[in-house]
Amino acid sequence: MAERPAEVGRDVPAAPQLRLDELLEGLEAQVAQVRATRDRVHALLDAVLTIGSDLDLDVVLRRITESAVAVVDAEYGALGVVGEEGRIKQFITVGIDEETIERIGHYPEGHGILGLLIREPEPLLLADLGAHPDSVGFPEGHPPMTTFLGAPVRVRDRVFGNLYLTDKRGGAQFDDEDEAVLRTLAAAAGVAIDNARLYEDSLRREQWLAASSDLTRSLLSGTDPGQVLYQVAATVRALAEAALVTVAVPLDGGDELVIEAADGEGADRVRGLLLPPTTLAAKVYHSGERITSAALSQEPQAGSGSAARVELGPGFLLPLGGGERVHGVLQVANPPGGEDFPDATMTMIGGFADQAALALEIAEHRREAEHLLVLTDRDRIARDLHDLAIQRLFASGLTLNSVLGRLADRPQLAERVQRVVDDLDDTVKTVRTTIYALRERDRSDGRGLRARLLSETDQATEILGFSPALRMTGLLDTGVPPGHAEHLLAVLRETLSNTARHAKATAVEVTAETDGIRLRLRVADNGRGVDPSVTRRSGLDNLLRRATDLGGSLTITTNDPTGTVVEWTVPLPADAADT
Repeated sequence: MAERPAEVGRDVPAAPQLRLDELLEGLEAQVAQVRATRDRVHALLDAVLTIGSDLDLDVVLRRITESAVAVVDAEYGALGVVGEEGRIKQFITVGIDEETIERIGHYPEGHGILGLLIREPEPLLLADLGAHPDSVGFPEGHPPMTTFLGAPVRVRDRVFGNLYLTDKRGGAQFDDEDEAVLRTLAAAAGVAIDNARLYEDSLRREQWLAASSDLTRSLLSGTDPGQVLYQVAATVRALAEAALVTVAVPLDGGDELVIEAADGEGADRVRGLLLPPTTLAAKVYHSGERITSAALSQEPQAGSGSAARVELGPGFLLPLGGGERVHGVLQVANPPGGEDFPDATMTMIGGFADQAALALEIAEHRREAEHLLVLTDRDRIARDLHDLAIQRLFASGLTLNSVLGRLADRPQLAERVQRVVDDLDDTVKTVRTTIYALRERDRSDGRGLRARLLSETDQATEILGFSPALRMTGLLDTGVPPGHAEHLLAVLRETLSNTARHAKATAVEVTAETDGIRLRLRVADNGRGVDPSVTRRSGLDNLLRRATDLGGSLTITTNDPTGTVVEWTVPLPADAADT
């Protein structure tokens, strides 16, 4: 029997149904792709908002790295900040634990593929990281990595650093879409970094302005310049985040500098150090120009400066002041291997140094005006003592002497009157000595050794907390050559400074004397004495060198009952009396 026509075409609709399923599956795939793209765009937008929501540069750099890893779904990520010499100076990683980082050791400096991105700052997509000709392999302990995606981060058309991403999750390859997403994130990262740096610069300028204001206020309020120099060193070290800051000032009448203030690592070893004319500091002092070095201790001129006592790496020196009046030299340094100081920091420190020098000069003029008032007052007191006190005491002594002749029959009473006459004579001598001292301080030129010794002991009163006793014997003004006088004053200044810092003394006795053959300075205190465990004393080395250079000697002995006696003795030239 023949088949019915209807039965023959029963399975015909199967082909259209299959095409419809394929179309639905393709549509679902496109929808999934659209959703994935939407999710990635949302993730990218969230990443842009995240990295731009903070103004702390370190936090921003960390968030950029974490966001890059998240938006391209990478296993590992890193951000390498490029330094001025084309090397990586900061390396932020994501995906590697601290134990692995410690096992790997120092972060990369910019060789291999990382160096290629530094030299050629363009996006780089690799299916096999180790197969590239510029690859140099991984250090011991480094996790294995295969796929790679890198992109530069630019800040105002200048490469700030590079983003490095490896090993896309799931074993997939990085594709062009990943590269486009990373480039977009890198552009947003550059804006966020720029904002964070501008914010940091504004904060730093605010700190510098506040420090400058405090410095000016301290100087103009009458604070001792020596203390202000310590304040300058401490302020610069804190704001520049430096390891060591020193301030060197010139010695009176010479080309040598002395480190008057220091703050940071090794400050005790360089404070009070004498800097000969061959050092970098002396070069800056005479030229008025800034000097920058990547390794201060390796400079040829560093053999006799602070860099010879403390290992110093990158740093710079700049003058305090400019033109014809330079007040000193500021040195800012980090240890070997430490970070270089950026130009912005050096510029701000230079401005701070100029303002500090101006404040020092204003304070110096103010002290000179105050000193002139004091000298005028001293001159008046000296005249009054001479015209009134001495005359009256002398008249009283003459009157008592005339009475003595009438007391010949009363020996006990005559003896008592004689003691009063002797006391009056001693008082007259004391008053005359006081008048002489007042007038020595009032000398307009201030070049006499006696006057300068008085000035040094007066200045030491502020740091000691009491007035040192001063005794002067011999022809100090006319019998001591200028060179010997400068050395003696420098030794006195150094010794009193050491006493103030270390001795805990309550009394100091200074004796300066000459017999025409030799010059001797003796400084005795009642402090705690020299600590025998301290074997390195740069200040005492300076004193010894000043003695040996003149053919003399330095002795340090124990005072009785407590304290220290420093004796500095040098011979005088045969024609010293004619100088």
